Amino acid sequence: MALQVWETLKEAITAYTGLSPATFFTALALLWAIYYVATGLFGSSDDNHHQRSRALEDEQMEPLPPPVQLGEITEEELKQYDGSDPKKPLLMAIKGQIYDVSQSRMFYGPGGPYALFAGKDASRALAKMSFEEKDLTGDISGLGPFELDALQDWEYKFMSKYVKVGTIKTTVPVTEGDTNDTNGEASGAAESDAKPAEDGPSQSPVAETETVEKSSPADTKDE
Repeated sequence: MALQVWETLKEAITAYTGLSPATFFTALALLWAIYYVATGLFGSSDDNHHQRSRALEDEQMEPLPPPVQLGEITEEELKQYDGSDPKKPLLMAIKGQIYDVSQSRMFYGPGGPYALFAGKDASRALAKMSFEEKDLTGDISGLGPFELDALQDWEYKFMSKYVKVGTIKTTVPVTEGDTNDTNGEASGAAESDAKPAEDGPSQSPVAETETVEKSSPADTKDE
């Protein structure tokens, strides 16, 4: 059976190619060798290209510097860390606590989906999941329980993932009541200063009485 198949194959090779079976298989082996060498060369060049590209990317990607503690800063100073300056860390605040989010620059850096939150206390915006400019503030007054819970979840996430580097300096506004109290204290101090001056002349009758008593013996003797 095998011999019949082989004889049929040889006849087919001769009939379709005009070559002898030995010549046909030699040419086939040569083509296979050329294909193997060519694929090996191009495949290795592609691998080398990928390796070079990866090495170049690693060289260009500088490691992140360690977070720097800023202490207490104002909201105006916090705006300097919105990612516009690549040499400065990328910072964001929640409920007055400032976190270094530089490791998530793809999200909070320029061009990222949450870039407008960077350099600000975005507590209200995160609680409401709002991207409106008016909500980019740390004022959370008037929020509902569900919004406060959402904000709490964000705070837990930031506390577990990012390093806290400072707090926002709070300014106490001067109210009208405080001004009145200050004026009252000032007027009270002025009145207290004025009292000794008023009490001063009250001592004069005593002095006059003593003068009259001292002079009375002399007047009696003259008489």
